[in-house]
Amino acid sequence: MTEQTVPIKLATSQPKPRQSFGDRLKRAFDIVVALLGLIFLSPFFLLISFWIRRDSPGPVLYWGKRAGKNGREFNILKFRTMYENPDSYNGLKVTAKGDSRITPLGKWLRDTKLNELPQLWNVLKGEMSLVGPRPEDIDIMDEWPAEAREEILSMAPGITSPASVLYRDEERLLTKGPVMGTYFDVVLPSKVRLDQLYVRNHSFWLDLDVLLWTFLLLLPRIGSYQPPEERLFWGPVSRFVRRYVSWFTLDIVITFGAFGIVGVIWRSFGPFDVGWINAIGLACLFAMIFSFIGAIFGVHRVEWAKAVAADVFDLMPPVFLAALAVYFINYGLRAFPSAMMIVGSIAAFVGFVFARYRSRIFTGFASYLLRMRDVSHVARERVLIVGGGDAGQFAAWMLNSRGASAFYVVGFVDDDLYKQGIRIRGINVLGRRKDILKIVEKKDVGIIVFAIHNISADERQKLIEICDSTPAQVVMLPDFLGSLNAVTLDLAKAPDSACQESGEELDFSISQLECWLESLEKSASQGDLTTVLADIRLYRKWVKDQAKLQETV
Repeated sequence: MTEQTVPIKLATSQPKPRQSFGDRLKRAFDIVVALLGLIFLSPFFLLISFWIRRDSPGPVLYWGKRAGKNGREFNILKFRTMYENPDSYNGLKVTAKGDSRITPLGKWLRDTKLNELPQLWNVLKGEMSLVGPRPEDIDIMDEWPAEAREEILSMAPGITSPASVLYRDEERLLTKGPVMGTYFDVVLPSKVRLDQLYVRNHSFWLDLDVLLWTFLLLLPRIGSYQPPEERLFWGPVSRFVRRYVSWFTLDIVITFGAFGIVGVIWRSFGPFDVGWINAIGLACLFAMIFSFIGAIFGVHRVEWAKAVAADVFDLMPPVFLAALAVYFINYGLRAFPSAMMIVGSIAAFVGFVFARYRSRIFTGFASYLLRMRDVSHVARERVLIVGGGDAGQFAAWMLNSRGASAFYVVGFVDDDLYKQGIRIRGINVLGRRKDILKIVEKKDVGIIVFAIHNISADERQKLIEICDSTPAQVVMLPDFLGSLNAVTLDLAKAPDSACQESGEELDFSISQLECWLESLEKSASQGDLTTVLADIRLYRKWVKDQAKLQETV
């Protein structure tokens, strides 16, 4: 079998760069867990060894050749689950449900995954990790595409992995059709893709998630649950740590800093000494109450790096309720002045907002400095956007967020008198249509993005001619909003064209086809892309309906 016959679907993102600290933490965790596991499970290992010897003749352990990190071969260690005879060694490289080579006890060991526990010794030796791509048989691995093989073998293989969790019942999937054919065509491509995704996204918290899923899915009542793929890589541990623990830690620091600054200011006006223990306790209490109430209000579900301005209002109820609770607690203890509690809560709120919007604040400040120095456009194509409405603002957002390294938006052009001289989303409105040629020459514009759709066809054509008269290249932005509105049209009706206005019935004929083409050509010549797309969609729907009708007849 050659590489071309294996339909491996490669993931499209680039490999994640390695972090030496993460590697050291992963290895330290592996050593501690493997050592403790071997010590505490040794009595259980002895019991399983006794059962295996009673179940069938042969050795207790099985050693199999596998490919380790960077392709180095090693012997993987498992409890023996097959009969000790030539068929077990010379048969298929994978097993299916009901495989005659498996012993009665071996079936139970495989179902419970207890046969994998001796691999803790491989982990302790450094040949494997607790979590990592599952080591594949060398003969099967040789059939992988070189790119996938190199990427997956860049990490130490693991006892468990996201692919192992998702395909824990792999033997049942191989009961239909040829075993090896099903494995290569169905199972292997998905496992390779999952292993690639793990290599690119691995972290300590992801490892804990995979270990948790591995344990939970071995329980009888949970074992039938099939977790979605995204839950394998964004599981309970990762979500809890990134959404709650990390923000809770940061919020404690912010709260302590806010109340500390307020306390220093308060102390400058008179004697004030509450002690470090009371101050730390207050900060922790406020942060705990804020985090708990924030979780109820869904504050931690916001991706703050990409939050909009309105999301700041989600912080207000948790801060208010936390301040109210701490205020009444302090009122009973009388540890701090009541006014200080109010000012400290406001300062903490400001800190929470700054921490969550810090990247956008710094980016905006840096952009402002570059704009003031007039160097932000260096080595980038200058773009002028015709239209300051929704479509134009969408174009500006796309160019600034996705194409910032290649394009520089010099400004908008819009005939709306109320938009003249103002700034929209950080970009100035430079003038009206009559100023386009002058702006292109003055700003050395290389690209004009045409983003006006709510005007008549004649006005649209005149405006396009003005843009074409400049040396800049004109790019027509599709009317996304108009296209979405067109979807709501009644597709069951015949197209609203000149052909219908004459009262003719729609029939599939040469004359009708010519009429449709003339209608499309007219709309296209006027630059009315919305009508062209809508008509094409309606015509295609009508043709499909007629074809179905002919089939029934």
